[in-house]
Amino acid sequence: MSGLYGSMSSLTNKRFPSDERSESPKLPANEEEAFYTSCRAAYLTVFKSSLDNITERQQLCLVLQRAGRNPSNRTLSRYWTAKTKELNFDDFCAIVRREKPAAKSELLKAFRKLDPTSRGYITHDELTRVLTTKGEKMSPEEVSAILRLADVNIGGRMDYNKFCNTFLSTCDQCAKTAAEKMETNNRAKRQQFGSQIESSPERSASPRNQRFNDSDTTPRKGESKSSRPSSARKYRGTLSTVINMGPLKISRHVEPSDLQEWQGARSRGCFYLEENSIISHQYRLQLTLKSTVYLTIKPLNLSRAEGKSSPWMSVDTALYVLKESDGRGEPQLISFTEVRYKESYIWKGDLGAGSYTLVPFTTGCRLRKSKKQVPKEARLVYRDDSEDLQLTPEFRSALSDVFDIIDLDGSGFLSLEEYNFFELRSSGEKCDDDAWEVCKENFETKKNELTRKGFLDLNLMEANDREGDPRDLWVTLQSMGYNKALEMTEACPFVIDVYAEKTRPRLTAVSLESGARLLQRVLCKSVILKGEAKSMDGCEDVAVYTYKNDTRITSVIENKSDKKIMVQVNNDQSKNCASSRGMSVFAVEVAGKSSTVSQHVMAVSEKQEWLYHCVHSVLS
Repeated sequence: MSGLYGSMSSLTNKRFPSDERSESPKLPANEEEAFYTSCRAAYLTVFKSSLDNITERQQLCLVLQRAGRNPSNRTLSRYWTAKTKELNFDDFCAIVRREKPAAKSELLKAFRKLDPTSRGYITHDELTRVLTTKGEKMSPEEVSAILRLADVNIGGRMDYNKFCNTFLSTCDQCAKTAAEKMETNNRAKRQQFGSQIESSPERSASPRNQRFNDSDTTPRKGESKSSRPSSARKYRGTLSTVINMGPLKISRHVEPSDLQEWQGARSRGCFYLEENSIISHQYRLQLTLKSTVYLTIKPLNLSRAEGKSSPWMSVDTALYVLKESDGRGEPQLISFTEVRYKESYIWKGDLGAGSYTLVPFTTGCRLRKSKKQVPKEARLVYRDDSEDLQLTPEFRSALSDVFDIIDLDGSGFLSLEEYNFFELRSSGEKCDDDAWEVCKENFETKKNELTRKGFLDLNLMEANDREGDPRDLWVTLQSMGYNKALEMTEACPFVIDVYAEKTRPRLTAVSLESGARLLQRVLCKSVILKGEAKSMDGCEDVAVYTYKNDTRITSVIENKSDKKIMVQVNNDQSKNCASSRGMSVFAVEVAGKSSTVSQHVMAVSEKQEWLYHCVHSVLS
């Protein structure tokens, strides 16, 4: 049933009245209570408690169905994007308010478009063709299940009036069954309404919460008082590390003198700031011959104003080179960029023939959640003198920058592969070959690739689909790191260049992910290999490794014991320093027989001296 409604809503281009697109006014007390009762009943058919959170897109789909809704994939993508980690019960209630139940008139209208002569039925062949080729395409198994419904299918025809009655009856039955289940559960029935009364344990804030409340007052990671270790705690061991760093000096440029004669490859990418991590593109480098290789990574300047740089140009970047293992284990660290020249971070060395994984990295010292309050939301669309919807110049400029970021090869056109990285980031789904063909039929392309104009027109079509409602457009923009003032504050585009002396390098983007576990191991290994090791006084099973170059200091904690430990990290005596943790004092948990990154530290002002004074203490 849900698949059918998803398909039909796509075919009919379903829209809600304008009053439904805004926040619904609060219902009278008795109606409000009934609304929360029905929502809670639906929620408790999927979860044990309303304190449990929705952690998967499929869970959101299921619980909405139990509430009598039948969300299409497009609807789900509006609330569950690549940035979504979880939704809570209040988020769910807000979605239920916005997504109204299907009306029989809407379903009949959709079917009648397929029955222009008003026969009252649709042949199975016609229905199969529509449901498997149009809108949100259904699988043959899903279509077969609909055609097997005995009450509505006779002689190879489906009576769509009867089907609508059956469909809506099923939706009502879902809600009724949910309510009856809660009624028989005394514990669930005693629970209060909403999270204002039920107190929930501390949890990390869902990035999607901002969709329902733009005034973000959620404490950021590490900012709550509970995360700051008490000064009254006792320590089993301590270690103090002091490093004086001078103002940044411009390194000698190590570019080979004959670099113009080398063969090269280039790709763009982007760091995207999440709630608890930074994700980025990852790459495969292929070399057919052993060769000396020169590679660089630097922020990508998108500013079109002469003499002015994009605000993220001060974000630090790095690139880790790993040798792929041909399926026999994890990639092995080869090296990483250590030398900095202006905005570029550089590595030069010899690599053998084969495949390598390139993992971009930024410390998070300068790419961090913005605390800046946006005084006024930017306009994205407007209506011209003919009442036609148009994109504002500011929105067109932002979209043009987005186009440059997702145009990974810098060709000025978007291939299907490039466009799908954008789709995965903004909606969590890929565009298949059939949908790409439809895209090429409706928007400007050259050599099977989408032009900048085609990309802008595609976004204009989305605005028209929602009758000017900008919410879906904002979902896309926020997934790309923009705030409501159309400023890119939570992303940093970059560009990678690879040159090889004796062979043509091939550089391909292969994924868009945090790579957190892989990066953690790679960072730990690089610091342990190149950093200075010190055992902790009074706790010989714990060692701290400290690595420094001209621009950053990274510390790694190694726990050699079998039991996990908690280490307090105190930077209170540091000067002109910014920690990737965002706090001067914090705690780090280290599992037994393992290592973890304690922090990355950089100068706030590179033109001034900075003092790294860090005390690691194992808590009792």
